[in-house]
Amino acid sequence: MPILVESLCNASYQDQQDLQKIYQDAPHWLFAPQRDAQELIDSGLRDGELLTARFNDRLLGAARLQRHPDGWHLSQLCVRRITRRRGVAERLLSEAQKMARAQGTTLHLLAPAGHLEAQALASKMHLPLKKL
Repeated sequence: MPILVESLCNASYQDQQDLQKIYQDAPHWLFAPQRDAQELIDSGLRDGELLTARFNDRLLGAARLQRHPDGWHLSQLCVRRITRRRGVAERLLSEAQKMARAQGTTLHLLAPAGHLEAQALASKMHLPLKKL
């Protein structure tokens, strides 16, 4: 069964639990400008900016996708610890790139300066990297 990427607006109870698990091991800097995981989840759902990866009806990864006139920005990307290194982040980025191209715009990955994992992922996916 493939990983399905979707914009999540109405989260079920199980989705909320999965989102908490995704962000529970995230470093604190990942939440900025929000204070914590719950604030990130709530604002992402409220603003319709949460892009998620689902497998077998469970969320494995999530990111914030902001659509701006000058390009789309994907940030706060996180994959559940037990699922990392299995292509979930790449699938999220790939689908976000397709969505951006379909709208005639460019996707940019946002990350803190010097973040090596983000630089490697952006390079692998041929994405421009913008520093936070």
